[in-house]
Amino acid sequence: MEDKVIERSYLDMELLRFTTAGSVDDGKSTLIGRLLYDSKAIFQDQLEAIERASIKKGEEYINLALLTDGLRAEREQGITIDVAYRYFHTPKRKFIIADTPGHVQYTRNMVTGASTANAAVILVDARHGVIEQTIRHAYIASLLRIPHVIVCVNKMDLVDFKQDVFDSIQQKFHEFATHLDLHDVRFIPISALLGDNVVDRSKNMDWYQGPTLMYLLENLYISNDYNQLDARFPVQYVIRPQSIEFHDYRGYAGRMASGTFRVGDRVKVLPSGFTTTIKGIDFWTDHLDSITAPQSGTIILEDDLDVSRGCMIIPEENGIKQGQDIELMICWLGDKPMVPGGKYALKHTTNDLRCMVKEVKYKININTLEKDYNDKSVGMNDIACITIRTTKPLFYDSYRQNRVTGSLILIDEATNVTVGAGMIV
Repeated sequence: MEDKVIERSYLDMELLRFTTAGSVDDGKSTLIGRLLYDSKAIFQDQLEAIERASIKKGEEYINLALLTDGLRAEREQGITIDVAYRYFHTPKRKFIIADTPGHVQYTRNMVTGASTANAAVILVDARHGVIEQTIRHAYIASLLRIPHVIVCVNKMDLVDFKQDVFDSIQQKFHEFATHLDLHDVRFIPISALLGDNVVDRSKNMDWYQGPTLMYLLENLYISNDYNQLDARFPVQYVIRPQSIEFHDYRGYAGRMASGTFRVGDRVKVLPSGFTTTIKGIDFWTDHLDSITAPQSGTIILEDDLDVSRGCMIIPEENGIKQGQDIELMICWLGDKPMVPGGKYALKHTTNDLRCMVKEVKYKININTLEKDYNDKSVGMNDIACITIRTTKPLFYDSYRQNRVTGSLILIDEATNVTVGAGMIV
């Protein structure tokens, strides 16, 4: 019985997804290793393994970066190449960390890791201050509308824990951040190597009165990160048990993209446009009164309508954009450049369709963040504004309004490789 209570409390814990970003050698992997180590989230055999690896490499300290840098090439070069996901929890919260690369050529990896994040932890080397890569990562956090940004000024031990160094970096970040769409920005001076202000408060920086990184991650208010105004339920699967016990059961399973639905709500089913009432909401064997993003469940409708995967259930009075000519910001992930006029498969929520690239409006100069209207070639890691035409109407919100219904991916039909991540304007 006690085990069931513990399991239930763990399952009911709030989940925070956060990504780390920074330039090469800013200490992202070391910071994550320190978080896991100081919060007692690694096993003894893992600790012993990285101790042996550190001694073998002749290092003075336990190299906590080895906890996340799992690829052989990463360990040899001392850099992060792929997105490394790590899972851990504290008594207050569950966490999923996406450790993303710092190199310019791995911009696409950062976009992948940050696309579902509630928070972005951007590392700045205290010795170098704000550099181009810092601006680049802040821009991507802004583009992906990550609700919370935590700027960790790392390696404070190498600048003698001086407050004026921290204050100067904070001021410079604010100067360019005013031009970006960032709402909640926090600053923490840390030393990932020594553990200052990561999990435990630093004795070397008594001038800093703010929270430690772990305290901030545990207490960030993320309930408002989801759009709770516009209810959207993309249908994933039609449940028809075809059994004697559930002979007439017909439910529509999926995950709430945003908002809340309650039993008795009047709703509209797209693309048909027919209206009906929610008769019931099920989750496994439980009958619910309501379902709220990001919960999954099964909605039962009062009337028998033609509803299948790719359809969307929305409130009767709450409109949603629809059209075939869509403008979006895209990060190109493919090895081959985008083909103007090229045809691609498109996935939007649970909907599968095809599209054609109509026009490249401009490309973002990732170093200066200026719009380049002359260079229309879009290659790997490029970010551009394009328009596409879909084979059938798309039902969507702008990415600014809804990160789920406002995002899509483009797929190369020949190779089935995801080549573009799009945010609808």
